Amino acid sequence: MKYSTPAELILVGAGPGDPELLTVKAWRVLQQASTVLYDNLANPALLDLVPAGCEKVYVGKEPYGPTTSQERIHELIRDSAKKGGKIVRLKGGDPFVFGRGFEEVIYARELGLPVSYVPGISSMQASGLADIPLTHRGLSESIWIVTGTKKDGTLSQDLQLAMQSKATVVIYMGMKKLEEIAGAYQTAGMGELPAAIIQHATLPQERRAIGTAAGLPGMAAEHRLSHPAIIIIGEVVRFAKEKGGLSAHPDQLFEFLGVFQEFGQAEVRQRVLQEA
Repeated sequence: MKYSTPAELILVGAGPGDPELLTVKAWRVLQQASTVLYDNLANPALLDLVPAGCEKVYVGKEPYGPTTSQERIHELIRDSAKKGGKIVRLKGGDPFVFGRGFEEVIYARELGLPVSYVPGISSMQASGLADIPLTHRGLSESIWIVTGTKKDGTLSQDLQLAMQSKATVVIYMGMKKLEEIAGAYQTAGMGELPAAIIQHATLPQERRAIGTAAGLPGMAAEHRLSHPAIIIIGEVVRFAKEKGGLSAHPDQLFEFLGVFQEFGQAEVRQRVLQEA
């Protein structure tokens, strides 16, 4: 498709919520935008960065609520391209981490549009603000990032594979699957593995709960946690601090880390069960 006025699509990661976590490159791109298609998780404060004449179009998808279909978003990309200029697709977190961003890249390229990508900080990286390192030498050697809700609405079976490793498991879009996730860990004898839920990460209204994999449903109910939230399961959660709640004493952390390094994950779990 040929355009009378040059147009391009730029996928921009809006970060986890706090507008100050936007990258410098994303900030520059927004200042040059002709059109911004922004989603539900992009902080509205970022729209203050765009030029006065920029067209701002909401294309949000609220979990289990009103949604803008992917097909409609593609139509808006096409319609915006006919007007020309820089079309910024502003997506919460990182566009390529469960953001369907590459579907829009493929569609735009089929239209003949130049496409570029500006990475964003994903919400799982905000775990560090709760003193949860996603990796830690001698404790967690890898990270599994799993979707809690596949296209057909089911929980990803990759969770079963992740549970067989020492990896930190991060689950996106899993708040409607807490019972199922907790059941999977209990069935595998891993119900006492430390777990955290973080809602609205990096924002003033952020809320967290720290507990165990088996206790995930109760944690959400007690702290009134809902989406958008991430679930983190693994030994690294022992370092966590909880807003308005409990966290492990530093001496306990060093003790568990020493046990883990010497004897492994199974011994740590056994000691937790003995002290429970």
